[in-house]
Amino acid sequence: MKWSKEAEEAVSRVPFFVRKRVKKWVEDEATRSGAREVTQRHVLTSQQRFLNRMEEEVKGYQVETCFGPSGCPNRAVISEDLPAALETLLSRRDPESFLRQRVKGPLKVHHEFRLSISDCPNACSRPQVVDIGLIGACMPEITEEPCSECGVCMEACKENAISAQNGQPSISESKCLFCGQCAKVCPTGTLKKGKKGYRILVGGKLGRHPRLAEEFPGVFPQDEAMKIVEKCLDLYQEHSVHGERFGEILERMDKQPWEAIRQAGRLKSPPGLLSHKTGE
Repeated sequence: MKWSKEAEEAVSRVPFFVRKRVKKWVEDEATRSGAREVTQRHVLTSQQRFLNRMEEEVKGYQVETCFGPSGCPNRAVISEDLPAALETLLSRRDPESFLRQRVKGPLKVHHEFRLSISDCPNACSRPQVVDIGLIGACMPEITEEPCSECGVCMEACKENAISAQNGQPSISESKCLFCGQCAKVCPTGTLKKGKKGYRILVGGKLGRHPRLAEEFPGVFPQDEAMKIVEKCLDLYQEHSVHGERFGEILERMDKQPWEAIRQAGRLKSPPGLLSHKTGE
């Protein structure tokens, strides 16, 4: 649906973590009124409806995605079915009913469990400030193909994680963010795309006491990432008292996030070759 300039500017001021949902509400409002263009009046009407009837709009969870599926060239991993799979996992647990049992008073948007997916380390959907964030990752792999020392991989790497040693590329695990761009541009095949999957961050939030998410060591294929998300939800629902955010629960448990999830879900420790967040 077409939007007026004033309506677009009004919605651009909405907090990012509810902007997509607000745009849908506004378009629904315009559709109900029979309009062919979204105007600022529709934005204001939706705003009042949201403020006065917020609890009706709360479904208990949010799944945010980046622009990757629309054709972004930076995608490190392509898993078109992941958002739908996570939506199914979350909705199956009926988080709205769960929150109604835990929260005293009316539900608000900030009570919802938030999960964000970014297809590359640019992290456009801000996975660092939600309960669980998934960041697409592609590990570069050094092959036996001889290197031409063209330097294209080093130019492509924004992290300065690649250097040349004895005529071969060397990758610093402590700097590499696993975007896969170096393997993408290598003309000789000396670097190729290796293991693909997701980095997993947990416990982030905004608000009066913001908290950056903490990252599990490793890169996890989609099926393992789904299992870890499910164990995180188990831990969240088991220990939630008043509908607090996942990061607050982890702080109260006074454990490292991975250790808490591993113990709760009896998961194996991840391989240590990708522990760039814990140091070399």
